[in-house]
Amino acid sequence: MAEIRAASVLPARREEIALHTQDGLELVGELALPADRPPVATLVCLHPLPTAEGMMDSHVLRKASYRLPALAGVAVLRFNTRGTSSARGTSQGEFGGGETERWDVAAALEYTEYHDLPRPWLLGWSFGTELALKWGRDPLVEGAILLSPPLRRATDADLDAWGADGRPVVALVPEFDDYLRPAEARKRFKRIPQAEVVAVDDAKHLWVGEPYVRIVLNEIVRRVAPGAFPLPTEWDEPDE
Repeated sequence: MAEIRAASVLPARREEIALHTQDGLELVGELALPADRPPVATLVCLHPLPTAEGMMDSHVLRKASYRLPALAGVAVLRFNTRGTSSARGTSQGEFGGGETERWDVAAALEYTEYHDLPRPWLLGWSFGTELALKWGRDPLVEGAILLSPPLRRATDADLDAWGADGRPVVALVPEFDDYLRPAEARKRFKRIPQAEVVAVDDAKHLWVGEPYVRIVLNEIVRRVAPGAFPLPTEWDEPDE
């Protein structure tokens, strides 16, 4: 057994994908599937702010794709929103301030439907949480998991709409977040009666450090694939 570390990449079927938006853009992405079984659920990842170096390879999302197909049987779909670059490439278009990105969210969900990916959950981080709250209430979506939600672009009307909708919303809020800390988050998220606000002691907005990554991934799996919770910290590597 080998310890799962920050750089661990566990087995999965990985393929480069392209998403096509209703306004004519092609977005680059990757789909990671369990290597030896159908997925039990799907994470549609919405990355942090691209004007502050957010992208599909932002570390928590990348580590979700490296680990969760193998450890939890979860498919992980990551992509660059319009105008965003990563090692995978650059998506067409230009940053839309969270408005024109509505078509990017729709394209990702359309991809899950067309490819029969089961039980899609939105996994937003920072700017990505704003996209989830503003544009993610598609009938396909099972629920939303929000990492470090700033609640700047998302309005009270967006929160009220999720509250009326009734689907689960889980907000993981770092104790020392730069934008929204747990006490204020609990007040703001009261507009969504079913929302869970999970305060994470000592964490910061960027979730730097393997202990915080493990907390985040476990909280994700607790909701989307509870049979795999808690995640192991070791992996049985096959003999060469």
